[in-house]
Amino acid sequence: MPKVVISEFMDEAAIAAELAGFDTLYDPGLVDRPDALAAALTGADALIVRNRTQVRGAMLEAARDLKVVGRLGVGLDNIDVPACQDRGIAVYPATGANDGAVAEYVVATAMLLLRGAYGATARVAAGTWPRNALMGREIGGKRLGLLGFGSIARETARRAAALGMAIAAHDPFVEAGDPAWTPDHGPVRRLDRDALIAESDVLSLHVPLTDQTRGLIDAGALARMPKGAVLINAARGGIVDEAAVASALRAGHLGGAALDVFDREPLDAEAGAVFADVPNLILTPHIAGVTQESNVRVSSVTARAVRRHLTER
Repeated sequence: MPKVVISEFMDEAAIAAELAGFDTLYDPGLVDRPDALAAALTGADALIVRNRTQVRGAMLEAARDLKVVGRLGVGLDNIDVPACQDRGIAVYPATGANDGAVAEYVVATAMLLLRGAYGATARVAAGTWPRNALMGREIGGKRLGLLGFGSIARETARRAAALGMAIAAHDPFVEAGDPAWTPDHGPVRRLDRDALIAESDVLSLHVPLTDQTRGLIDAGALARMPKGAVLINAARGGIVDEAAVASALRAGHLGGAALDVFDREPLDAEAGAVFADVPNLILTPHIAGVTQESNVRVSSVTARAVRRHLTER
């Protein structure tokens, strides 16, 4: 009977439906107990993780019988993919299963930050009536820049176009003749990276964390963004210089920012201190792609891929 270890949270109905008949250890706290995780991986055929479990080094060495890793999401920066390939370990990300959830997060936070009115509950209830101070901006007619134009960015573009935004993107891996640039909702402008940064009212990041993208949005890039622009990072921590974002918001150059991912995760009080009293900033705990609905989809897709790999090979 194949042994499957699941080290982070997952939809339990998907486990019951897709991994029935397997020796399954579901313990979402294992990610924070590396010694226990290493012990649990003795004799394991499969490991299912989200983004926090580091499938590399000593932990990977402990899993001598591992045949497959299921990733409850799409980013693979927490998995040593070359090491897995060298050992013949298959890696299955849940491609497409949470695209809509992330796209909704991007559009919703852009609207929230542009409008700037939704944090007024306490003041309104106290009778201060700050109406003149809360005259925000509409999303219609604004320019959305997508740095990276994969499936999540394309879903974001579709939703943003429905709200009347003008869409542009930069992605050196999507050829000029690719039909992605001319979807049903209208053409997406293909710009170089510097032009995209300089022309976007809302800049949303959709690139993986690599040596080339680490620190990509630094103080210089932020300075080139239009005054009052909004930055959204629901991709990967480390792409953005967090201190530079805080500084640009305090200075009033950036009009708003939403950060769902961080260079250090979980973000602790020490690392989070840089954001103290920063205006028009939304911080969320790597949750953009996780909704009740997407959790079911991601869990089912991942468990099914693991089951298929273990039973059909």
